[in-house]
Amino acid sequence: MLQVPSMQDSGSNRSSTSAQERPSSASQAPPPTSQATKPSSMTLPAKSKTSSFRRMRRIIAEDPEWSLAIVPLLTELCIQHIVQNFHNNPILKQLLPEHQQKVLNHLAPDLPLTVTANLIDHESYWQRCCMQRWPVCHVAEHGGSWKRMFFERHLENLLRHFIPGTTDPAVILDLLPLCRNYVRRIRVDQFLPPVRLPPPPHAGDHSDSGSEGELEEPIMDHYQLGNLVAGLSHLEELDLVYGVKDCGMNFEWNLFLFTYHDCHSLAATIKACHTLKVFRLTRSKVDDDKARILIRSLLDHPALEELDLSHNLIGDRGARGAAKLLLHSRLRVLNLANNQIRGPGAQSLAHALAYNTNLISLNLRLNCIEDEGGQAIAHALQTNKCLTTLHLGGNELSEPTATILSQVFTVNTTLTSINLSCNHIGQDGGKQLLEGILDNKTLLEFDLRLSDIAQESEYLIGQALCANREAARQRTLNSNHLMSSITAKNLYNSVG
Repeated sequence: MLQVPSMQDSGSNRSSTSAQERPSSASQAPPPTSQATKPSSMTLPAKSKTSSFRRMRRIIAEDPEWSLAIVPLLTELCIQHIVQNFHNNPILKQLLPEHQQKVLNHLAPDLPLTVTANLIDHESYWQRCCMQRWPVCHVAEHGGSWKRMFFERHLENLLRHFIPGTTDPAVILDLLPLCRNYVRRIRVDQFLPPVRLPPPPHAGDHSDSGSEGELEEPIMDHYQLGNLVAGLSHLEELDLVYGVKDCGMNFEWNLFLFTYHDCHSLAATIKACHTLKVFRLTRSKVDDDKARILIRSLLDHPALEELDLSHNLIGDRGARGAAKLLLHSRLRVLNLANNQIRGPGAQSLAHALAYNTNLISLNLRLNCIEDEGGQAIAHALQTNKCLTTLHLGGNELSEPTATILSQVFTVNTTLTSINLSCNHIGQDGGKQLLEGILDNKTLLEFDLRLSDIAQESEYLIGQALCANREAARQRTLNSNHLMSSITAKNLYNSVG
């Protein structure tokens, strides 16, 4: 029998239906407000509220990955703008330290030096500049400063490729205001000469007539360093080679010519540079006359400590000039290796060495002073009280020089290293040197390779040197222990 639900049942069903639908609508409806307590006549229809909320929900859900986290911060946008416009509007000092570092991390390393040179001091930026430009970077050779390394190598590269008469000198001089406070060393291993154009043809000139010596020699002067060095207020080291690297099939002797004009200009330059401590001019065919010009400019120099004129053509006259320099300077290192110095030149150096009180290293290897010069230098060591390193390798020395040196070892207490390799000392000379070494307690290094001494003598000399080195090490340890004890005692007394 069919039963018709009553009005009460239908009402309860509707209420249950609405109760089932209420959770879903309640989960989507906004939280109730104070208006919910007002009469039903004041509330909006449920259908209109649901439809408007669903339209807003669909607009937000168009991007399922949308999140407030991907919106960049205002500071990041400002940093990006500063980086992008740094060339025209460099802003750095006004920023906080952490923001400065972010800007520097994103700056391009190829920005103009006129913008970055005097503004950026952070080493991280200049390290990136160096690493991008040069594959091998030894920052320790530049005082541990990346900025100094960049400007020194950049300036050296400009000098290395400068062509007189072709390159504009302003390319180098315009860099001075930017690098004057950072460059302390200049090392240039080549100087290019001017471009030599072929001579114009003359009427009636025959190629087979005349000789090449009759042609007028072109001017081969190189770049003059006077204005550059005068603008570098902290320059301490100048290392130069007047020659051309990698010339290949275009080799000519004129490419390795150090002219008299170059010499006079360089002499005036180093004389005016009162901060210069190290001057090296090697492999430049410097003869006696040019060496004396350079040395004359260095007399009474206030700061020069090292002079290197090795691998040149200096003879006895140039050696006499160097001896005069030893008596009128504070020179501590003198290198005249691989020149043409003979006995008379070595005797002049020995005379100055006997009275000198500053020189600690003398290098005369690959000359030809022979026993005449070797004995003179050995006699000078009997009175000299400052020289610690002496190199006389490859000088045609023999037993007479060894005899005097064996007497020197018994009285000299400052010499710690000596090199007599590639000489003709002989077995008897080796025995005499051994006798002198056994009475010496300060010599630590003695090179006697290829000097024709007996193997037994060479072995015993090596054993004596090992004992000297061990004694020197113990003295160093004891002195360090004594200093630490004194420091601890002073600290204890100050605290007490």
